[in-house]
Amino acid sequence: MKRTLSALAKNQPGVLAELASEFGKSGANILSLAAGETENPEVSRIVLRIEGDDTAIDAAERYLDGLDAIIQIDDLSRKDFVDRELVMVKVAMSPGNTSQLMQIFEVFRANVIGMGQESITVELSGDQERIDGLIQMLVPYGIKSMCRSGMIALKRGDE
Repeated sequence: MKRTLSALAKNQPGVLAELASEFGKSGANILSLAAGETENPEVSRIVLRIEGDDTAIDAAERYLDGLDAIIQIDDLSRKDFVDRELVMVKVAMSPGNTSQLMQIFEVFRANVIGMGQESITVELSGDQERIDGLIQMLVPYGIKSMCRSGMIALKRGDE
């Protein structure tokens, strides 16, 4: 089972490490972890995409909810939310495949951010399915390197 959790935490040393460690102890695998300051620089939002059984994830969530540094924790999997991820991909490029690559980038609305003699680097932000779709299309051309930011997410609406 995959779940998406969002936690508001005090922006202080060790909080992220403790949070990640607790999920590891519970047997849940962290698929994606993103953290950053909120509109209040004293508070960080931590978004985790986790895979594991419900019992382990629920136990870790209850433990974290009891920590002084955690202000609030939400299971977004049970709510309507919007998510995004950023990926940068460096792809092998040759005179024979440049126009094909550019067509793929156009379809996905990916932005070219760097170009060399033998490679081209693009960025794309979107939901996980869109990111995965671009990557799948680029694999046959030869991905030289790639970096994904991890999922960030917020609840939809006024909540």
